[in-house]
Amino acid sequence: MQELESLRQKYNSLEWSTEEKESSIIDPTILLTFRYDYSGSDSTVVIDTDEFTAVCPWTHLPDFGRLIITYVPSELCLELKSLKYYLLSYRDVGIVQEHAANRILKDLVEACNPDSMNLILDYKTRGGLHTVVTVNYPNPKD
Repeated sequence: MQELESLRQKYNSLEWSTEEKESSIIDPTILLTFRYDYSGSDSTVVIDTDEFTAVCPWTHLPDFGRLIITYVPSELCLELKSLKYYLLSYRDVGIVQEHAANRILKDLVEACNPDSMNLILDYKTRGGLHTVVTVNYPNPKD
């Protein structure tokens, strides 16, 4: 019985300590673009990764998700290496899932000014809850 109590005390004293960073460290100026030679062709570009991660600002635990970016370029395309570095900058940032999706969309739209863009951030199930956040540009409500 004493062993169980000792284990409970050790368990209750566990703390997760991270060096969570503010969203101000996310630098959208690292996003590079290149000229799109087929403007007006309505080609659709799909980019996806299952390696997106950020930190829950309340629990300080990592959130993992799949990010799918679909866009119709206007005059510029996103350069993939810079996009990867941009997404990696979220790794230690405390940001709620809904804000992450909207922030990424905003930054990508500002970088490449597409005709349209759709972003889906599909988070891994945590605590029995599965979250998918979808954002669009232009917003269909506008």
